[in-house]
Amino acid sequence: MHEEGYIDVTGGRVWYEYYNKEANGTPVIILHGGPGSSCYTLQGLKELAEDRPVILYDQLGCGRSDRPDDSSLWKIDRFVEELAQVRSALSLDKVHLLGHSWGTTLAAAYCLTKPDGVESVIFSSPCLSAPLWAKDQEHNIKKLPLEVQETIRRCEEYGTTDSEEFKEAISEFNKQFVCRLELDTDWLDKGSSYRSPEVYQIMWGPSEFSVKGNLKTFDCTSRLKEINCPTLYTCGRFDEATPETTAYYSSLTPDSGFHVFEKSAHMPYIEEREEYLEVIGGFLKDVEQRKL
Repeated sequence: MHEEGYIDVTGGRVWYEYYNKEANGTPVIILHGGPGSSCYTLQGLKELAEDRPVILYDQLGCGRSDRPDDSSLWKIDRFVEELAQVRSALSLDKVHLLGHSWGTTLAAAYCLTKPDGVESVIFSSPCLSAPLWAKDQEHNIKKLPLEVQETIRRCEEYGTTDSEEFKEAISEFNKQFVCRLELDTDWLDKGSSYRSPEVYQIMWGPSEFSVKGNLKTFDCTSRLKEINCPTLYTCGRFDEATPETTAYYSSLTPDSGFHVFEKSAHMPYIEEREEYLEVIGGFLKDVEQRKL
């Protein structure tokens, strides 16, 4: 069974889809990356619905959700409130949370409000400290060809991050640290149309490694010990969310596991799809068996 529709949240309506609503397992909510991206590239995770309901939604401002012209909406506390409103509208008393990239930032911020009924949380390619993320990208940039490094630094210094040469440099970065597969151009172009550059710019900045938005000081590492449900951290071996930092987050979180997808960068749910589904599905089943 599949349903889709809209949910009223603070600032507008968000579009959602709900797979296998009648399944017995605990529902899992997928929190996409960005900020200002969409659940477009995460559609393959609906296969988790073989064992449980799966809910995907486009956060306000992107995807198929409303795109209000109100920059005051683009702050983490409102997105936390939005997640609570989605849960309430769909009567999700118990849930698993699976966040990817910025979705992990959102998942952590939400969990730290101490909501009832979160059975587990999965931090997939996590960003739980903007300063640590920026530091990791400095190291990653040094692994690129010298001319690419110089282009990135020059464009950031002179504020020309909207130039073609900067876009080409970003493309080289993405090939190494975001997705190491050649993806269908038409598919990528459609996904791009769902993004909101404005939300990304306001909250994050001009690029993955320039954290200049209102998330610049976000860092919840000192509070990860407060997450009291089973937790899984995952990342790719070549991920911009580096294995070293992901392992560090895991070390700070009680009852947490850690898994590296050896052939992936930042999109193991596409780069190593079968293993990703097996690891995530296995973790969810294990958590539910513990509850029996």
